[in-house]
Amino acid sequence: MNENNIGLQQIPEICQAVLAEVEKAIIGKRHILEQVLAALLAQGHVLLEDNPGVAKTQIAKSFSRVLGLDFKRIQFTPDLLPGDILGGFIFDRQTNQFQLKKGPIFTSLLLADEINRASPKAQSALLEAMEEKQVTLDGETLMLPQPFFVMATQNPIEYESTFPLPEAQLDRFLLKLSVGYPSQEQEIAILAARQHRHTAQANLDVITERSELVAMQNAIEQVTVSDVLQSYIVQIVRATRNLANVVVGASPRASLALLSISRAWAAMRGRDYVLPDDIKAIAVPCLAHRLSLSPELWGQDQAAEKIIQGIINKLAVPMEPGHGAN
Repeated sequence: MNENNIGLQQIPEICQAVLAEVEKAIIGKRHILEQVLAALLAQGHVLLEDNPGVAKTQIAKSFSRVLGLDFKRIQFTPDLLPGDILGGFIFDRQTNQFQLKKGPIFTSLLLADEINRASPKAQSALLEAMEEKQVTLDGETLMLPQPFFVMATQNPIEYESTFPLPEAQLDRFLLKLSVGYPSQEQEIAILAARQHRHTAQANLDVITERSELVAMQNAIEQVTVSDVLQSYIVQIVRATRNLANVVVGASPRASLALLSISRAWAAMRGRDYVLPDDIKAIAVPCLAHRLSLSPELWGQDQAAEKIIQGIINKLAVPMEPGHGAN
C-alpha cells in the first residue's frame, strides 16, 4: 500500500485488521489494545502498570510485529546507566577517531521494562527522547527513527529497590493503562489457543509498515475539534487544579494530550471530527497519572482515576448541532 494513498477513511479498516492480528496473541483485552493503538496513532507513549504475568511485555512485542516496527527492549535495573540507553562515542584505535555506538533507544518501539527499577539518573535519559524525539550525546543532537514510541511497564505492588517516576517523566506518557486479569472464560481461551498453535509465541503477520503508520498519523491531523470541544477539554483539565485533595493538577501538556488522543479515537471510529464521547472515553487514562495527590489519598485504590471520572460526571456535556453521539 502506498503511504500517499492512506486517508482518514482507510484508518478504521486498517486498525481493525491490526487489532484482529494482535488479538491472536492477546486474548480478551480489546479495549486496552484499542487504547494502545490510539496512542500510537497519536504519536504518544504508553505506561502499562499492572501485576506480573498479564501480557504487558507481549502487548508491546505484538504491536511492534504487526505494525512492522523495529523493536528493542531494555530491562531497567538499579545499576542501569544513561549510556546503556543512549549509547555514546567510543575511541576507535584503528581510525584514531571517536565512533558513535548507538544505544537501544535508536529504534521505533522501545520497551522500557520495569522502568521504575532504574535510578532517576537513568530514567532521565528518556526525557528528551520522549518529548523531542531526539537525544544529545557529547553536545551532538541526534534524531531518533520516525516514528518513535516508548512503551514502559511497571509493577504496582513491589516497591523494594524501585524509584517512583517523577512528575516530569509521568507527564510524557500519553496514556497510563492497567491490563487487568482475564475473566475465567478468557483465561480458558488463552490455554486453548496455546495448545492449538503448538508453540509458546503466536505467529503474527505484519499488517502495516512503518511508512503506512506515519501516513495514518499524518491523516489524523485532518480530524477537527470544534471550539466548543476545545473549551470542554480545557474545562476538564483546569478542574484538576482546583481540588483540595490534588496538590498539583494537570498541565497544559495534558490538554494537548487529550486533544491528540481524542482525534485518534475519533479517526479509529471513522469520523473526521471529535465528539464529546471521544473525550469522555479516553480522559481517565490520559489524565489520571498526571495528578499529584495529597498524602491522605495515597493508599486509596484508583484515587486519581475516580477524581477524573468525577470531574467528567459533574461537567455539563456540550451539545453541537449536526453531530450526534456515537
